[in-house]
Amino acid sequence: MGRRGGAPWSLEVAVLLLTSACFVGVCGDEFSVLRSPQSVVFRDGSWPIPGERIPDVAALSMGFSVEDDLSWPGLAVGDLFHRPRATVLVTVKGVDKLALPVKGISYPIENAVPFSLDSVANAIHTLFSEETPVVLQLAPSEERVYMVGKANSVFEDLSVTLRQLRNRLFQDNSILSSLPLNSLSRNNEVDLLFLSELQVLHDIASLLSRHKHLAKDHSPDLYSLELAGLEEVGKRYGEDSQQFKDASQILVDSLQKFADEMFNLYSGNAVVEVVAVKAFNSPLTRKTRSILQSSESKTENPYNLAYPYNYNYSVIFNIILWMMIGLALAVIVISYNLWNMDPGYDSIIYRMTNQKIRMD
Repeated sequence: MGRRGGAPWSLEVAVLLLTSACFVGVCGDEFSVLRSPQSVVFRDGSWPIPGERIPDVAALSMGFSVEDDLSWPGLAVGDLFHRPRATVLVTVKGVDKLALPVKGISYPIENAVPFSLDSVANAIHTLFSEETPVVLQLAPSEERVYMVGKANSVFEDLSVTLRQLRNRLFQDNSILSSLPLNSLSRNNEVDLLFLSELQVLHDIASLLSRHKHLAKDHSPDLYSLELAGLEEVGKRYGEDSQQFKDASQILVDSLQKFADEMFNLYSGNAVVEVVAVKAFNSPLTRKTRSILQSSESKTENPYNLAYPYNYNYSVIFNIILWMMIGLALAVIVISYNLWNMDPGYDSIIYRMTNQKIRMD
């Protein structure tokens, strides 16, 4: 009897452990909001956010529309007439959770797939092309950079290649002179890669502080940064090593300082978010774009298919259709009246000419 009664109990424990393991594996990563203005409301809760909808959260928080409705309760409506002037999203690879300060809000990520903010960047470039938006997408470890608008002039001196990053670290005004390295070493390439990413964070805030007028215009700005240095430290020393623990704490302090600096540069009207991902579920396939925003080559269409239209197609079609119908009706009415007009009575030219002849 005891063995029969214990079998269902052991089965329930196994199912519970398996469910917990699956949940941790799927929702182990974290999406955190370090700073946000009062116009953008993030609710406290543990609602998991799908990894592929993170760009939609960034777009909605900036006041842009998305094609598919987002039914995630973590983001409230907020103030529709006062949207943030900047969104800063930092992706940290190699760790599923960071010891961020308590004043921030964190949500678990469900199905952490690779994502990009290209759609948000394209919306800013399209809607504010005549103004001065700053769009910067940077992955220092991969030497991938994309700049739009005034970012090309603001961050002209920003180090983007590995050689430039290494040289920047050994300059007089680098973070090595003020940052406590603890167990990290200046002579290790992995440690230098991690420290160079922190140098990029410092340089972005420093260069932007020289152009404060861009943080006060009406066009929104976008910053998307991807940091992989901590992941390399974990691979080199192990996640239980003192180097990994020191690097994690240094990264948390640097992220909080960077968030406060960017938030203050935009006068408290910026959203600063951090995505901590242990490992993405699938690789991200994307085209590399240069700093000069070179045009992408068009993919071949072997079946000669039509291009898919977006949700603005019906609006544009109706505007053009009814405008052409109105112009056609106007031409018909005007032509009919001109054809049936009596020059002697309806035309002021003939009327004045006849009076002049009679007077002569």
